[in-house]
Amino acid sequence: MLEAPITSTDAYRYVWDGRVQLAGYSPYRYVPLDDALAKLRDPVLFPGLSPKEPSGVSGIPKDPAQLPVDDVRTRINRPGVPTIYPPVAEAYFAAVALFTPWSAGTLGLQIAAALIAIALTWLLAVQSPRWAALWGWSPIVALEAGNAAHVDVLAALLITAAVIATARRPRLAAILLGAAGSVKLLPLLLLPAFRRRRPIVALSTFIATYVPHLLAVGTLVLGFLPGYLNQEGFDDGSSRSAILALLLPPGARQLVAAVLAIALAAVAFHRTKRDPIALTCCWLYGAALLIATPTYPWYGLPLIALAALARRPEWIAVPLAAYLAYASYGHDTRQGLVYLAAAAVVVSAVTIRHRFVAESGLTAPPLRTNTGGRDETHRPRNLGRTRRAAP
Repeated sequence: MLEAPITSTDAYRYVWDGRVQLAGYSPYRYVPLDDALAKLRDPVLFPGLSPKEPSGVSGIPKDPAQLPVDDVRTRINRPGVPTIYPPVAEAYFAAVALFTPWSAGTLGLQIAAALIAIALTWLLAVQSPRWAALWGWSPIVALEAGNAAHVDVLAALLITAAVIATARRPRLAAILLGAAGSVKLLPLLLLPAFRRRRPIVALSTFIATYVPHLLAVGTLVLGFLPGYLNQEGFDDGSSRSAILALLLPPGARQLVAAVLAIALAAVAFHRTKRDPIALTCCWLYGAALLIATPTYPWYGLPLIALAALARRPEWIAVPLAAYLAYASYGHDTRQGLVYLAAAAVVVSAVTIRHRFVAESGLTAPPLRTNTGGRDETHRPRNLGRTRRAAP
């Protein structure tokens, strides 16, 4: 926490968005370089541009996707475009900014993210202290939450709380999932794992968070999201789906990725009737990352929490692969091979586990749930042998 963010400059955008909201402006309406917000500049965020110096920027550019990512006058990335973050994330930024002096820079967010990571460790420890260490001792969590202050840690907390609440408070679980989707959009991929009317409640919650901003700024509430998807290659698959890129041309990747995503959603909807929801959410989220192959390791923070909750440590290979892909930016083949290796690790672990379970005569590994403040272990029916399944 005592070092400036290392892996990205996203935290500076968080600081700015929170400050803009406290000043009564919408981060969806104004870009950081806009001279209308010049009075909010300080030497930490704008080392090369004082409040009295004009930036020459006014309003939102017509084609923001073509603007450079960085500007030497500010530490905020993409300072020529409006924010990309959904409403719950923006509310979080504003809340942290309320208690953070301007001179502290990103420290307030780093402390907040670290506290959220600790809270999530406790939440996982209530389920299983041993498996909580998979999250609590993770260097990835320390780096991407405590140092880089990525908002994905908040999404991880809400997703985990949603999965845990499903058994006894399904409506609350759906609301938490919708809120997680309003932190980062990726959690909405877990909707197929939530049965009955829960997806409707989750989507209603997600939409409801946008209503105040929609009334205030209209369609500007989309922010830079369309431009971001274009820059990052999500719209046509040109620079994403690195595993598929090893075999398919850019035009075909998008179609194949969509087909795979739909198929996985259908499988998840079917499997959640018989498998623990934590397990379904874990492999569904991890498989989505393997399809999209993002080069940002912090996207994997929710997956680490789900891996701990579902007791599937092999999925940690996916965020680890993201670091190698991050370091291999511009080398598409290398990125594809790195993610392919992560997929091989996951498939190998799943195969070995299923073989061991089959040989032991158990239908599934033991599942421990928390009931009334005490842990109870529910073991599946033994089909003839007494050997215990692997944890």
